[in-house]
Amino acid sequence: MKQILLILLVLGLAVPAMATDYVGSDKCFTCHAEQYNQWQASGHPWKIRSSEKARFSKLPLPPGYSWDDISYVIGGATKKVRYIDKQGYIITSAKDGSEAKTQYNLEDGSWSFYHKGEKKPYKCGPCHMTNYSPEGHQYGMKGMIGTWAEDGIGCEECHGPGGDHLKRPSKATIKVDLSAESCGKCHQRGGMGPEPPAKGGFVRHHEQINELKAGVHKNLACIDCHNPHERAILAKDNCAKCHPGIAKSHAKERHGRQGTRCIDCHMPKASKSAISVTSYTGDVRTHLFKIDPAADAEMFKEIEEKGKKSSVAKGFVTVEYACLSCHASRDKAWAAEKAKKFHRK
Repeated sequence: MKQILLILLVLGLAVPAMATDYVGSDKCFTCHAEQYNQWQASGHPWKIRSSEKARFSKLPLPPGYSWDDISYVIGGATKKVRYIDKQGYIITSAKDGSEAKTQYNLEDGSWSFYHKGEKKPYKCGPCHMTNYSPEGHQYGMKGMIGTWAEDGIGCEECHGPGGDHLKRPSKATIKVDLSAESCGKCHQRGGMGPEPPAKGGFVRHHEQINELKAGVHKNLACIDCHNPHERAILAKDNCAKCHPGIAKSHAKERHGRQGTRCIDCHMPKASKSAISVTSYTGDVRTHLFKIDPAADAEMFKEIEEKGKKSSVAKGFVTVEYACLSCHASRDKAWAAEKAKKFHRK
């Protein structure tokens, strides 16, 4: 990336400068080392990385490509990896132009097609970058739509520009927004409405705010369960704080004695980002929480807007997702009957 920047400067091409008040996440380390280290281990700074940083991660590359052909890597923290070429376009075919799977899936080491053969510009900046602007092209790369101050989701994307705070450290000079909507501006699809878009029998990915608004916990904030600086999988696991009676009964049941957690049934992997393990198991936990145990309950419904049909999730999880992801040899009727016996006081 340094070589690219040097060439651009020599040629006189526009290079997006760090916004005046944006200082970069590394400046936060001096006073906030604990939070900085937690953030570094989370998925936020991994939304996009330069090839200079990513080449040491030992990730496999699409057919025919070397690291010298790559400008950026998208993702790589938990689910999937995509690659951006030197012109700023997402790679969708082999280097020689032939058909190829170009999305690498971390969970099982498989490859998937991604917009096969298309010329795909990178326009994910609003939720993958810090201080994103839709104007221009980062480092003059035509496939990169927009410019930004820092790769990935840095401290200042949530806390605002840190220039004043660096000069005058106090709560008055930094933004702290603990609302669900603060996270929801990116963890949503098609707005923050209570109808999570679905596809192929799964809720589509990055829709946590949609699910939250659709479910029984619509008044909760994300921080009630999550430390915003840590990885999402390190949730507080504090369901018993609000549900002491249910937690007590669960501890006495067979599943509780075997170590099954609340989230295993109430937050099954009914959402999909990269792969689906089974017909009822994706790779992202849902935030709907409520389970409808009825044998005839349907988790999804079809809608039509402007003549276009699509699928959305209702405000609950059904037993095929809550139960059959583990009890794969059983059927929905069996699961519905068993579900009647749970959480009896």
